[in-house]
Amino acid sequence: MMHPDKLLSMTTLPLHLAELMGKPVNDIDTPALVIDLDAMKRNIGRLAEFAKKHNIRWRPHAKMHKSAALARMQIKAGAVGVCVQKTAEAEAMVAGAVYNVYISNQVIAPAKLARVAALTQRVAAHGGQIAIAVDSLEGVSRLAQAMTEARTSPREDSGAAPAATVIDVFVEIDVGQGRCGVTPGPAAVTLALEIRKHPALRFAGLQAYHGGAQHVRSALDRQAAIAQVVAAVRRTRQLIAEQGMTVGLVTGAGTGTFALETASGVYGELQAGSFLFMDRDYAANERDSAQPVFEHALFVKSQVMSVCASHAVVDAGHKSHAIDSGLPAVHGLALDYANGGDEHGILRGAVLPELGEAVWLIPGHCDPTVNLHDFMVGVRGGLQHGTVEQIIRVDARGALS
Repeated sequence: MMHPDKLLSMTTLPLHLAELMGKPVNDIDTPALVIDLDAMKRNIGRLAEFAKKHNIRWRPHAKMHKSAALARMQIKAGAVGVCVQKTAEAEAMVAGAVYNVYISNQVIAPAKLARVAALTQRVAAHGGQIAIAVDSLEGVSRLAQAMTEARTSPREDSGAAPAATVIDVFVEIDVGQGRCGVTPGPAAVTLALEIRKHPALRFAGLQAYHGGAQHVRSALDRQAAIAQVVAAVRRTRQLIAEQGMTVGLVTGAGTGTFALETASGVYGELQAGSFLFMDRDYAANERDSAQPVFEHALFVKSQVMSVCASHAVVDAGHKSHAIDSGLPAVHGLALDYANGGDEHGILRGAVLPELGEAVWLIPGHCDPTVNLHDFMVGVRGGLQHGTVEQIIRVDARGALS
C-alpha cells in the first residue's frame, strides 16, 4: 500500500495530476511548481547535521512550504516542530497531524485568539504544544482571556470539560527588522513579568528575528548586523534574569544568518525555512563559510509557447511565481527572464530555446510563489530524466487569517 504522503486520495487530485504518478518529468504539464526531491532531501540532511553538530534546536518555518507533509518530513529528520505566521497556517498544520506549532507573530483579534486557544486544547490531546509571540500588554491580556475562556468552556466534540492547557508565550523584541516587537531591554521585562501573572500562559523566552539581515549580500555586513542583534538579546536576557525569571529559549534566525546566531551561544533554536528550497534571492547572498551549502530544489516548469528572432516566450508569468524579490532565474541556460505579464515570460539570450521546449525557472522568492499553487509535483531522479514520485498539497495556501 502506498504511503499517504506519497499520493493524496485520487478523489482529491485533479485528474491530470493523479495520472502523473510514476510518469517521466516530460509529462508534467506547464506551468507547474516542481520539487527536486533529491535536492530537498540533501538540504534537510545538511541542516539537520548542522543542528546536531552544534547542539541547537531547529524549528523550520512552514509558512514557506505551507505543506503538512513537508513539515512532517522535517520533524522526522529532527526538527522540534514548525513555525508559522498566521493562525490559519497553524490550523492547517494541526489538521495535517503536525502538533508542535509556534505562531511567531502577533495575534490580537479575539476571534483569532479563540482559535489559537482551541488549537492549544486540540494538540494537547496528542502530546503537542502551541506557542505564540506577544509584543504588548494588551496582547498578553487578550491571549490570557482567550485561554481562560477555553479552559472553562465544554469541548464541542464531547461536552467534557477541557484540560487546563497552557500556551507557551515568547516576548518578541525588535532587533532591527523595524516591524513587530518591543524595544529590547526594560519593555521586554515588563511583558515577561505580565505573562507570569496568568496561569494559562507560560513565559517561554524571547523571539528575536532580524528578517532584513537575511538578505544583506555581504557576509561581513550580515555578521555586523547579527552582532548588534546578539548584544540586544544578551542585555534583555540579563535584565529578565535579574527579575528572577529564566529565559528558557531565544528563538529566531533565518536561512541567511543562522550560523551567526548559532555561534553566538545565545540562541537555542533556529527558524530557518527557505533553506529547504533555496530561491534565487537567497542564492544571491555571498556565502558564509560556516553555513552548509544548499541547493535549488523548487522550480517552475514552463514551456516555450512562441519564438521570434529577438526572444522566446514561456507560459509562466507572474501568476506562476512571485516577483516581490525580483524575477526568476533560468535554470541551466544562458537566458535572461523578463516580465511578460500575468501569463507570459520573455526570454532573451544568444541562443534561444525552441518552440515547445521545457524551461525551468528558479523563483525569486519561494514563500509567495508556493502560495500561488494548490499542489507541488515531487520528482525523483532529476529534472531531465526523473520521474514523478509525490504530489504534495499546499495545505495552507491562502491561509491568511
